[in-house]
Amino acid sequence: MFGLDSVYIMLMAPALVLAGIATLVTRLTFNKYAKKMASSGMTGAQAAGRLLAAQGVRDVNIEEVQGFLSDHYDPRTRTLRLSPEVYASQSLSAIGVACHEAGHAIQHSKSYAPLALRSALVPVAQFGSYGSYILIFLGSIMASLGLIKIGIVLFSATVLFTLVTLPVEWNASARAKLMMVSAGIVTRSEQRHAGAVLNAAFMTYLAAALTALLQLLYYLIRSGIIGGRRD
Repeated sequence: MFGLDSVYIMLMAPALVLAGIATLVTRLTFNKYAKKMASSGMTGAQAAGRLLAAQGVRDVNIEEVQGFLSDHYDPRTRTLRLSPEVYASQSLSAIGVACHEAGHAIQHSKSYAPLALRSALVPVAQFGSYGSYILIFLGSIMASLGLIKIGIVLFSATVLFTLVTLPVEWNASARAKLMMVSAGIVTRSEQRHAGAVLNAAFMTYLAAALTALLQLLYYLIRSGIIGGRRD
């Protein structure tokens, strides 16, 4: 029932192209501003620390983690983890990424509702991303529309996660862009360059959400839930 067919290609090809472009633009933008140093002389770790302190957030640990752009904030342990390219670098790219992740920690401290929702969806989305494929595959070979529908419901949790991620990431970047200037981390002219990195990174989340939505649409069409015809 499901496979590489004309419907799949028609729906997914544009999304996959967009995802590839978004990833490329993010890397190119990061590399471009990784060559421009902040006049403050702060590293990414120092910038994140100052941003958190300026907002009265003093219970978040900042540590280095391996992996290119593996930066993230873990609300379970209240830990901000920065990649080597960000942690010790004084570049505008590093400061932009570090302040963005600090923005997530500030969201957590302010009980930002979309972040709480996304955190709650993590285990469901993780299970849905794998469980859905198994159920849809089994439903296809067993000709069981019931199993396929359950798989589609599970996959919908993954789609919801990608959609909730959009306002969370946008808000974290908006906080970072505003506060990195007020906290004296960068000048207003430098902020535009650091912000460009965050704008490029947001494209990757947008592409992921679009890809997930179109994948869901494909399942709905091929199962006959949309269009009324089951292939």
